[in-house]
Amino acid sequence: MIRSIAAVDDELGLATDGGIPWSAPADVAHFRAATARVDVLMGYATYVEFEHPMPDCVNYVATRRGVALREGFRPVGDVWSFLSDDHPGDIWIIGGATLYATTLGMTDELHLTRVQGDFDCTKFFPPFEATFQLATETTPPRSEGACSIRFQTWTPRAPFAR
Repeated sequence: MIRSIAAVDDELGLATDGGIPWSAPADVAHFRAATARVDVLMGYATYVEFEHPMPDCVNYVATRRGVALREGFRPVGDVWSFLSDDHPGDIWIIGGATLYATTLGMTDELHLTRVQGDFDCTKFFPPFEATFQLATETTPPRSEGACSIRFQTWTPRAPFAR
């Protein structure tokens, strides 16, 4: 199963040029729990933000750059083939914006944290509501000083044919 996980603001903003502009500890915990021990695929810019690979999983990086990746990361040159034919099990798409847009049509589930507000982001999640339907929504308790968030799971209106 191919799942995407992201936190977005009211405008589908993912981040600014300086990174994620909000504080939501419950989202960080949610991300870590969801992606624990399952392979992940990230874009090159997301890879650059990671100091270390995520533990207990294979960390794939979508890149066509001819540079070696740090230890613990594996390159993927053709994302479409990798997700269609080459990857044998479950995988999480964890960012960034270009990778989300590239893989949206192949995604079996979207796991979105909706962060209340507009954070003047410069990177955005692609429009998805025309092709996905809301399956579940929960609101975690709000931590002091943290943003108000909702956890949503979306499924395709029509399944992707592999």
